[in-house]
Amino acid sequence: MKARTFTLLLAALLFVLPHATEAWGQDTLTFRVVSYNVENLFDSRHDSLKDDYEFLPQATRHWTYSKYRKKLDDLSRALIATGGWTLPALVALCEVENDTVMRDLTRRSILREAGYRYIMTDSRDERGIDVALLYQRSLFKPLTWQGIRITPPSPRYHPTRDILHVSGLLLNMDTLDILIAHFPSRSKGAKASEPYRLAVAQQLRHAADSICHRRTRPQVILMGDFNDTPADRSVRRVLQSMPPADVEALHPHALYHLLARRAREKQKPWKHTVKGSYKYHGQWELLDHIIVSGNLLLPASPLYTNESMAGIAIHPFLLTEDPKYGGYQPFRTYQGPRYLGGYSDHLPVYADFRLIY
Repeated sequence: MKARTFTLLLAALLFVLPHATEAWGQDTLTFRVVSYNVENLFDSRHDSLKDDYEFLPQATRHWTYSKYRKKLDDLSRALIATGGWTLPALVALCEVENDTVMRDLTRRSILREAGYRYIMTDSRDERGIDVALLYQRSLFKPLTWQGIRITPPSPRYHPTRDILHVSGLLLNMDTLDILIAHFPSRSKGAKASEPYRLAVAQQLRHAADSICHRRTRPQVILMGDFNDTPADRSVRRVLQSMPPADVEALHPHALYHLLARRAREKQKPWKHTVKGSYKYHGQWELLDHIIVSGNLLLPASPLYTNESMAGIAIHPFLLTEDPKYGGYQPFRTYQGPRYLGGYSDHLPVYADFRLIY
């Protein structure tokens, strides 16, 4: 065990040294954040308080312990690959069932040597799925966290996932605020379910505004699966997130979408190219988002990013051929009730930040 730990530490050191520069007594490193909907990460045991019957060994999906363990290792490989030369500093996860699956992911999968810790919500979602944050303790120290409860806009809507808000310290002792959300799905129709997503977006915007008015120099990252694209009303009008502007036009309290321009790219000439994080009826859509406050786009900021430093993790093993529409699609775990043995129906999205400390 000591030898394996030493190997991991040595690999981390070899990564940091080429990326570290000394200027006026300061060092820099790359701080990568990832957002990933992991498609129903359920354990294989029944929770008496939740509607998790479809993910049991005797259910239609035949979700067994061996399939569950395989998925844990598969997701670990996806995160390791998305980290590039090193593991991501922060990972926002959507569709995780409970504390058990998070503990197994961080301590009993191939990710166990990475030293991740986690924080998650405990929401009233009827299926029992929540959102969570994985963090590297050496790069981020949580100070406070809370789940922001969402009130359905009308009695006909079922309870949804809480928003997770985590505040913590970076290596330079600056405060970073992270908001993770998983908006209500479109399963009953995009138009019929839109008011619910608008309500969650309003709550998310309110949380971001509260942080911006409370901090002297707010540094806020919004991540998660919003079940809407950057062009939809919840993201464009309610969150008022926009593609990054010129430095002179940036506002520290405004929200800027690092992947919005990528989502606008025309798809017809790119049939065999991935242009989103999710594919529906042959069309790629960007449902997974990374949005930042204006301070994080200032080149002089101690924590800095821009559009060129963000993208979609397009690893070949996360994709499979799309037999109906052509090109590729995410290699998912299930297609309806049929087990495919893949990773997720979403692809991870990421953003790199330059951290001066």
